[in-house]
Amino acid sequence: MGRFAVIDTETNWDDQVMSIGTVIADIDTLQPIDAKYHILTPEYMVGGMYSDTLFMDSRLQPNLCSRREALQDLKAWFAAYDVDSLFAYNACFDRNHLPELRDYHWYDIMRLAAYRQTNPKIPRDADCFSTGRLKRGYGVEAMLRLLSGNCTYCETHNAVGDA
Repeated sequence: MGRFAVIDTETNWDDQVMSIGTVIADIDTLQPIDAKYHILTPEYMVGGMYSDTLFMDSRLQPNLCSRREALQDLKAWFAAYDVDSLFAYNACFDRNHLPELRDYHWYDIMRLAAYRQTNPKIPRDADCFSTGRLKRGYGVEAMLRLLSGNCTYCETHNAVGDA
C-alpha cells in the first residue's frame, strides 16, 4: 500500500507555475501507478522558457484548469492513493512555488543524487567537496545521464515527462 508522488513544475516568465506534472509510484517497486498533468490557465498564456513543451504529444492528456482546481484535484488524488510524501529534484523550488502542498512531506531527490554517500554511481575521481557532494554536474540532466548510462539523455522540460 506504500505509495509516494514525484512532482515537477514549470514556471512562466513571471515566475508563476504554469504546469504541474505528477506521478504516483509504488514504494517497493518504484514503478509508476498513475500520473496527472495540469496546465494552469491563465498562467501558461504568459509564456515561458519551456512553453513549447507544454503540449508535447503524450499518452497523458493535460488537464487545462485554474491553479485552484489543479491543487484541489491533486490533493483529492493524493488522498485516494494515501500519498503523503512528495519527491522532487530541487524540491525547495517546487515546494516554494506550491505552498498549497506544504502539509505534505517533501523530499529532495537532488540531495540524494549529489552525494557520494548516497549515490554509488558517482565516479571515484569525481570532483567533490569534503562532505562528499559533487562540486558540479548534479543537475537533473547530468544526473540522469550518469544513472542511466545514456549520455544522450535530454531533459524535456515538460512537467509530467520530467516527473
